[in-house]
Amino acid sequence: MLSPRIRRLTQDHDRLQARFGNWPLIRITGTAGMPPEYYRVAYALRGLYVDATGQILERAEHVIEVNLSLGYPRRAPQCRPLTPVFHPNFDAVSVCIGDFWAASERLDDLIVRMGRMIAYQEYNAKSPLNGLAARWAAEHPQFLPIDPREVAPPSAAEHDGRAFQAAAPDGQSNGRGEAWPEQVVVSEGPRAD
Repeated sequence: MLSPRIRRLTQDHDRLQARFGNWPLIRITGTAGMPPEYYRVAYALRGLYVDATGQILERAEHVIEVNLSLGYPRRAPQCRPLTPVFHPNFDAVSVCIGDFWAASERLDDLIVRMGRMIAYQEYNAKSPLNGLAARWAAEHPQFLPIDPREVAPPSAAEHDGRAFQAAAPDGQSNGRGEAWPEQVVVSEGPRAD
């Protein structure tokens, strides 16, 4: 007989495969364990990062690792960015999800939520991990969201050609009818105040 934790890990893995198997915006690029307790997730979403000169720039690919510790699902997954992300709820080693986690939350929904965070469709500036990013978001609402496309794949009932076409990354539009250049500089660097 399988333990409740092993059953949950197996269900999570099956849901991730079913939900993201053919979705271009979220890909599971690595796992460890049988059933997996570790996931590497790649997001083909526009988000922000800070380069070596201090400029806040746009990038189109982000990678996050998700570690399901022994306390999972009672304890929140440990999530950390493997590529830099400039966001109020990200720092160099973690993603703040603890305020929102409940054991009943599904791992696939959490992975979608982190994608929405990368795209600045969701953020919590009231208790940020990155105060500079929270201040930047408050001062630059005209740039948000960075990527307005629907992050979650359509449900089977919604799945038609239009849903996939609208979500497919094309590099041509920011979703508001405006063209995106190859690389967008949204700030000339941190302010000295």
